[in-house]
Amino acid sequence: MQSDHTNINVSGVSVMQDNIIESKTIHPNVNYLWFLTLAYTMAIVFANWFDPRLITIAGLNTDAGTLIFPFTFLLADLITEVYGYKYARRAIWCGFLFNAIFIIYGQIVIHMPSPNYPTNNELFDKILTINCRIILASGISYIIAEPANSYLMAKLKIKFYGRLLAVRFLSSTVIASGIDSLIFGVIAFYGVIDNKNLLDLIVTMWLIKVAIELCGLPIAIKLAKNLKQVEQLDIYDRKTNFNVFKLDTNYTTTDNEYRVRVEWH
Repeated sequence: MQSDHTNINVSGVSVMQDNIIESKTIHPNVNYLWFLTLAYTMAIVFANWFDPRLITIAGLNTDAGTLIFPFTFLLADLITEVYGYKYARRAIWCGFLFNAIFIIYGQIVIHMPSPNYPTNNELFDKILTINCRIILASGISYIIAEPANSYLMAKLKIKFYGRLLAVRFLSSTVIASGIDSLIFGVIAFYGVIDNKNLLDLIVTMWLIKVAIELCGLPIAIKLAKNLKQVEQLDIYDRKTNFNVFKLDTNYTTTDNEYRVRVEWH
């Protein structure tokens, strides 16, 4: 009887310990999240700045920003895979905020009076005016496609139990970049170029983004694995509220399966 009583107590303690672990919030001392967030934000700003410049690559017409924009998907995938969707969402809002500042400051600049002596201000204002339409298009497509990319990454990670990292990186980007290219192309260039060329441009932007993602995939996978080891994080978004307007970044110890694996061993 005493032995049975002991087992019951031990079991009760075990349950209490599990509950304590589950309710404990992680406050990770991360080393590289700040850099990934900064790089992500700068990539967004650079992509928007160069979007008005149309270029030709191997006979394909696209905008220069398309060459930079895929890196935002790779960086968002890295953040989602290692740190979780909540931190990727925060990075997305950081990028959106600085884009908004860029637009507002650009509007202020082009409405400022020019000096009396000759300048190139009219040419600059014209470029900046076009760029504001581009940034507006990018902002709308961005706030839809980027959360979709991170959402897909988080859900696919759960579905495949953290396996098939390359497939998950590529799948989320193929879908999200298609959404981004379609929305961006229509808003930015509708009425500027004819419909046939617009369709070609949208398809080209999408293909280039996917191609760049493929080229960067081996590096991104290696970085993801190394970051998990260095940061001792491998977050699963099983209980996450994916509302894009939520700004919390709290995870519990049970969300971090890197820590769970260490405890098991």
